[in-house]
Formats: sequence, C-alpha cells, structure tokens
Amino acid sequence: MIAHPDPARSGGACRLPYSGRRPYRGHRRPSTSPLTWLVALTVVTSACGAAEPVALAGRAMGTTWSVKFFQPAPSSPALDPTLVTARVTATLEHLESVFSTYRSTSELSRFNTATSTDWCPVSPELAQVAWESRRISETTSGAFDATVDSLVRLWGFGPQRRITLVPTASEINAARAFVGYQRLEVRPSPPALRKSIPELSADFSSLAKGFAADALSELLTALGAPDHLAQIGGDLKTSGARPWRTAIEQPPSPDLAGHTAALAPALARIISLSGRALSTSGNARNFTTIAGQRYGHIIDPRTGHPIANALASVSVIHEACATSSALATALCVLGPDAGWALAIREHLACLFILREGSVLTHRATPEFARIATPGPAPLKSR
Repeated sequence: MIAHPDPARSGGACRLPYSGRRPYRGHRRPSTSPLTWLVALTVVTSACGAAEPVALAGRAMGTTWSVKFFQPAPSSPALDPTLVTARVTATLEHLESVFSTYRSTSELSRFNTATSTDWCPVSPELAQVAWESRRISETTSGAFDATVDSLVRLWGFGPQRRITLVPTASEINAARAFVGYQRLEVRPSPPALRKSIPELSADFSSLAKGFAADALSELLTALGAPDHLAQIGGDLKTSGARPWRTAIEQPPSPDLAGHTAALAPALARIISLSGRALSTSGNARNFTTIAGQRYGHIIDPRTGHPIANALASVSVIHEACATSSALATALCVLGPDAGWALAIREHLACLFILREGSVLTHRATPEFARIATPGPAPLKSR
C-alpha cells in the first residue's frame, strides 16, 4: 500500500514572490493521472490508411516537439495547422512557465527560492506533477526523488555552467542534507505544496516533458483530432483507434556520443502503439566530462553521485506519459538488477538496454515483449 500525503492537513499561508506574469487563460488541463529524460524516440510511420497525417514540429522546454494527427471528415477549422501550432506553442509555454528551473520567474523556481515552510498555493499542474512524483518515489523507495535539485546543480546539470572539478565528499553530503521526497508535502485541493526545510528545492524535469506530452494529447482531442501522436524529446503519447508505429533508438557508443548527428539511427525495437505512452531515459546524450571521466546527468539521490551502472537506457510503455517518463528515470537509477525486479513486480512494460563492454544487450519484460518487435539491426538478446 502506498501512503499519500494527507490532503486534510493544514498550515499557514505561503506567498510566492510575484513573477510579473498574468494568469494563464489558455487550454485548461482536466484532472488526469499525470507525468523524463530522453535517449531518443523516432516515429517510423503513421497509422495504416490512405490519408496522411498532418505533421507539425517546433522547439520548447529545451528540446523538440512534434505532433501528428488525422483530420476528421469533414475537416474542422479548429485543426487548421497554423491554429494548432499556436495552441501547442501556448500550452508548452505555459507549462514551461510552471516547471522550468532555468527561468527564475517560473512557478517552480519561485517556490524553490521561497524560504517559508507553510503551505504555498500552486497551480493544479504543479500540484499534480508533485503528487505523481511522490507516488513514484514511494514505489521506488526513494530511487526517484524530485528534491534532488541541489545535487543536480552541484554536478553542473542545472542552469549554471558545467563544472570543471568533481564535487568533494563534503560538498555532496552538504547537498544531500536538503534532499528527501518526504520533506515535500502535496495537497491536491486546494492545490498547494509545503517543504519541511527552507533549503529544499525540487526539479520535476523527469516528469515535466511527459506531462507536457499528455497535455498536448488532451489538447488535440479537445480540438477534434482523437487520432494523434504527440512527442516531446524522448517522451511520446499516442491516442485513437489507429496504431502508430514508433521506434526506440539504439543508444550510441560512448566513444561516438555527441558525434552521431549525421548518422542514421540504429533501431532497437519497433513498436505499434495505440492510446499508450512511451518514454526512454539514459545518459547517452546528456553528460559532462571532468578530468577525462564521463558523468551522466541522472543523479542517484541515495548516494549523491551520477548513476554508474550497466544500463545504457530504459524504455517504458504506460497509459500516461508522465508516469512512463518518471518510471524510465527511476529504473535507470535502480540499475539492471533492482530495476528489473521492480519492473517484474509491478508488471511494467519495459525494455532494458545494457552495455556489456562494447556489446549492447536487450532485456524486455513479458509485458513489453507482447507489444514490441525486434529492430532490423542484428542484436544480442536475452
């Protein structure tokens, strides 16, 4: 049984510093189950049928976004590509104004810098993501922890510049003193957050992009396009009766990471999805090198260090992209053994790609194997 924060618990009020922004009046997100980091996902082809989907793309939240949808018959004026692009852009801009740790005016940044330990009223989106984050933290016994922000910054993966020296043990211990998902309470209604120590700060990057993919999916459905695909970085959500064929890329070799932009991606698995989300997490494309040693961006909150296990990537299929996104990161932290055990226990649809020397080994849970087919490249499997 997972214990959730007590919504009835009350406390004093907390006023976040004024951001200078007007309240958001755009697409209203209904209450649903919400929200990763990325390796990569590639859309191979659209659903079967003679009609071709409308395809739109852009940049937001520090990565790329794309949506594909089928026009109903007769076509709807609300699905004019220019209007859809504007609605998608407005939705993502709003979510970035909530979750960004790179914007000092974002709602999350203002909560992080506030020193009050009283309840702080927040947007429904922030409370929803914080609630799901805590649920995943409890499920993974703290391997997933959004309060890892102080460690993320210490290792140079935050808004500041990359570091040139490895943090000392004393610096890591000092940052770890501010980490602990139990120290961040969530109240769904009215939505509010409360930290038990003033120094606590959160980073919901491992959920926010998946949450955004869910939000775009809801937007497209509301606009009259139930058959669609929405993707942000390594997080993807499909909807409708038509299956969408997608692919998980092979993680690049560590020697080639950062130098493969011109190379055609090798495909690890091809998957047909309908009404499901797919997220991939790993360190292959986001890392720093200090004194010749490579360190990935995924931090283990239990040790204060970047993860150093045999996993090259983990992909998770789930109904909600917010959840698949968080689980992919959590399983990377847990590693190939504990992560696999959790995936089997929770009946998760996951693909683990392990690096064994120069060889990549695939390990798929039974739930994943029922959905996916092997990629075209010769792969070693077990």
